[in-house]
Amino acid sequence: MNNGNLLLMASSNVVLWQSFDYPTDVGLPGAKLGRNKITSLNRRFVAKKSLIDMGLGSYILEMDTNTVLRLRRRKPPVVVYWSWSSGQLAYTLVPLLNELLDMDPRTKALLKPAYVHNNEEEYFTYTSLDESASVFVSIDITGQFKLNVWSQPKMSWQTIYAEPSDPCNLHDVCGPFTVCNGNSVPFCGCMESFSPNSPRDWDAGDPIGGCIRDTPLDCSTGKQKNTSSMDMFHPIARVTLPLYPQRVEDASTQSDCEEACLHDCTCIAYSYNGNRCSVWHGELRSVNQNDGIDNYSENVLYILKVLRKNNKRRPRVVTTVSVVISFGLLMLMLLLTIWINKSKWCGAPFYGGQGSDGGIIAFRYTGLVRATKCFSEKLGGGGFGSVFKGMLGDQTAIAVKRLDGAHQGEKQFRAEVSSIGMIQHINLVKLIGFCFEGDKRLLVYERMLNGSLDAHLFQSNATVLNWSTRYQIAIGVARGLCYLHQSCSECIIHCDIKPENILLNESFVPKIADFGLAAIVGRDFSRVLTTFRGTVGYLAPEWLSGVAITPKVDVYSFGMVLLEIISGRRNSPEVFASNSYHGAYFPVRAINKLHVGDVRSLMDPRLHDDFSLEEAERVCNVACWCIQEIESDRPTMGEVVRTIEGLQELDLFPMSRLLAAII
Repeated sequence: MNNGNLLLMASSNVVLWQSFDYPTDVGLPGAKLGRNKITSLNRRFVAKKSLIDMGLGSYILEMDTNTVLRLRRRKPPVVVYWSWSSGQLAYTLVPLLNELLDMDPRTKALLKPAYVHNNEEEYFTYTSLDESASVFVSIDITGQFKLNVWSQPKMSWQTIYAEPSDPCNLHDVCGPFTVCNGNSVPFCGCMESFSPNSPRDWDAGDPIGGCIRDTPLDCSTGKQKNTSSMDMFHPIARVTLPLYPQRVEDASTQSDCEEACLHDCTCIAYSYNGNRCSVWHGELRSVNQNDGIDNYSENVLYILKVLRKNNKRRPRVVTTVSVVISFGLLMLMLLLTIWINKSKWCGAPFYGGQGSDGGIIAFRYTGLVRATKCFSEKLGGGGFGSVFKGMLGDQTAIAVKRLDGAHQGEKQFRAEVSSIGMIQHINLVKLIGFCFEGDKRLLVYERMLNGSLDAHLFQSNATVLNWSTRYQIAIGVARGLCYLHQSCSECIIHCDIKPENILLNESFVPKIADFGLAAIVGRDFSRVLTTFRGTVGYLAPEWLSGVAITPKVDVYSFGMVLLEIISGRRNSPEVFASNSYHGAYFPVRAINKLHVGDVRSLMDPRLHDDFSLEEAERVCNVACWCIQEIESDRPTMGEVVRTIEGLQELDLFPMSRLLAAII
């Protein structure tokens, strides 16, 4: 639909399913947030887990059974941040929103919120008053509800309002042992002597796992202990105090309060304020910095800082010091040796900060060496390098593309990474991260368990794909290319579409790979000149002439892939006699057979005639349109998708002059 609602309809025009009923984390104009009293359908917003994990996250906005609109945590402990009853929605929230929208020139006369309550439904919604404007609401990973408006001058989405305005106001938004500061980016940080529990999740925008102590406490000797000079506290000033304090009644001074905590092995923090001593055991949660937004706390929290390994919180003897120092010197020498030979060392993985937009992860080279077992298992190769099988420490299967002999500078490399970091589509391989160290440039992708399409089509020992799977692969690849050409902020030309670059996941869903070969052009340009050449057998004629290229080169390559999906064989056998070219080149044969209505003879014999002839004829006709010599005669990928799906018809293709000459 024009409003962005995806409908699944029966032939009688009855709506079977619609995306507006399951809005996930985004609400478009016209979408409803609330309940259907008859069907019990509850339309709710649920935050995604992270920038790279689209699963269910930690926060939910819903209309509960008591007709209360509330923002809450999805998982225990269930904490409600704010709520509005039905009466407040109608008479308080909606007028307040209208007033706020009218006060801002960016939103004045842009949209209109509404609350609807009748015998069938109760919901909150909004409509767009300006059809030329682009606007949506969303619930963020960290629970903020935001109004986003597209800014044409800035060519980006702008967040106009956020509720709560201070993200730190949400309950335990950063997880344990963190300090939240609404003025910082990112606003979550670990306490001193603590590090992220899951660096990968933090880099992907999901800090809810919090932080862990760099050097763990050791209370194996029991709860009581003697005071040690190595036990010290680090002050964190101007913060809200953590949840669940315990009061120490007999501590009348700050020194007494500190001493009480020191003598309890499980005590990790204390605060003394107004003759009141509070101590904490276990995890410290909801510690928020005075950021001047909604938090003006002047409290000081003192957390235990561990300065030595295996802290037992008891006096050390001189012998222990000597052993530790000797061991430290030995480790220093060992680490120095390893550093000198690091190019040969399979080291531990390191997840750095976000190397570019999109929450992708910056990997250390030694980490990828270890993840790939020193690049020992090669999955394939392409124009810019080789791809290796790998496994991260959390058992995530990865494919590491090592750009052998790459001539890109850091700026160009990071620009390429940035261009693909935010691209999310079911038919595109997801970029997990990258590595840039010295002359080493690598891209880290999710690994597809069923390998590439060429193995299933051309290898004799591979599982034969049935027609239904092949047909869905054709549709999926077409959709992925259509997204790259028409739906990204920049038109992305892949330039090397071939079965080797079409990967299959565990359910044989196709995903286009190898964006490192893509040429990127701005929307204000229809053509781009490039010195790159794709793969022989899939090259459009304009590649060979050296003229400017357009997205139609991908259309041509896709047509060649379609023919190989149909036949289960290469279009151009590697070895054939010059006088047998006419019979060996499959596209020529396909053109002849389609014109005489004999598509059945083109099909892969391993299908044993188990296929839909209507679908096969449709795919074959689209393929022949795609490989037209003149690029303007080829359809766009949007037209290809609609035609393969049976939503649009193409006439029988005209005979290409080049192919006519071959015939």
